[in-house]
Amino acid sequence: MLEEFSRVYAKIDLDAISHNVDCMYNSLPRNTKMLAVVKTDGYGYGAVPIARMLQNDVYIWGFATATAEEAFELREAGVSKPILVLGYTFPYAYERMLRENIRPAVFRYDMLKHLSERVKKRRAQGGKEIFHVHIAVDCGMSRIGIRPDVDGENFVKTVLATDGIEVEGIFTHFARADEANLNDAHSRLNQFDEFVKKVEKENDYKIPIVHCANSASIIDLPEAHMDMVRCGVTMYGMWPSEEVSRNKIDIKPALSMYSHISYIKDIPENTPVSYGGTFVSDRRMRVATIPVGYGDGYPRSLSGGKGYVLIHGEKARILGRICMDQFMVDISGIPNAKEGDEVILIGESEKSFGEGESAKITVEELGELSGRFNYEFTCNLNRRVPRLYVKDGKILKDFEL
Repeated sequence: MLEEFSRVYAKIDLDAISHNVDCMYNSLPRNTKMLAVVKTDGYGYGAVPIARMLQNDVYIWGFATATAEEAFELREAGVSKPILVLGYTFPYAYERMLRENIRPAVFRYDMLKHLSERVKKRRAQGGKEIFHVHIAVDCGMSRIGIRPDVDGENFVKTVLATDGIEVEGIFTHFARADEANLNDAHSRLNQFDEFVKKVEKENDYKIPIVHCANSASIIDLPEAHMDMVRCGVTMYGMWPSEEVSRNKIDIKPALSMYSHISYIKDIPENTPVSYGGTFVSDRRMRVATIPVGYGDGYPRSLSGGKGYVLIHGEKARILGRICMDQFMVDISGIPNAKEGDEVILIGESEKSFGEGESAKITVEELGELSGRFNYEFTCNLNRRVPRLYVKDGKILKDFEL
């Protein structure tokens, strides 16, 4: 089965994702719900297979996407639990969102008007659906959301009075919860908490789901757990930042990535390699070509010897510039390497570097080497890289996902 994926493939360990979700859940108060964030195709890991698996977990309340289209894709795949779109949704999507019970985030008056109009239109056609909305509050991101001030209070009052709309939730997002110093996050949390309590009291309405905790604050800010948390990057086995505590939950990397050597050549001294001749050999060298490039989302910024791969458990440094579809590595020190051998782009080799150091390349390391952060790296791995899903040690077929 793997032969057809010889050029490149990413292996997604569903057991690792389940383990990571379980570890986060076990750190929460028992009445706190979990919202699984699967935006950007599940951070590059595959939103549909992951959502299909997680919707069977009783403590997963639902899923979060960034766009209406991402939500529609989940519904088309049979995902039935609630879906919240965290970003702005445009009016063209409202009718389908209403039919498919997809929750919009609201923070603009014109949104309320258009949402209400869609409900009235459906009623005229015999429908009984309403919009369950989550109010977005801006506590320090300056991105989307109402401000926690008098204008924000008036907006909440208007939402509650708008026909066809039911306020199911209210949320904010921390800008600095992944730092060692959590003073700003604590301040924003207090600001949000006070705002919610005030609007609930003024309107004599208890908002069912209050949420603000992202992955970093699931780990380091338990005061923010509230009614629901949004588990994102840590669900996939990646850390939110270097400053987040590593000893509070146990997470396992869920992605590894492989290719195979397509060609080997010996080059003499003073031979340029790749575009621009930015690398010129200073000795006789043995060079292997790897059929992967920035056209797959593998960062061009790993060029010039910044990045490396693993071949037979040894580091093979990248030579020259990474091309759109290929790059070259130095295998002069790996005499047993041959065409067709496996290349580890992300993951761990069965061999070690010696002295107890395992031979592995992590997403965090490649992110740092390439000038990106870890989940920017995975989000940029495009669909030209096939994803193979593994559960209980076995590769799943499409119909099993």
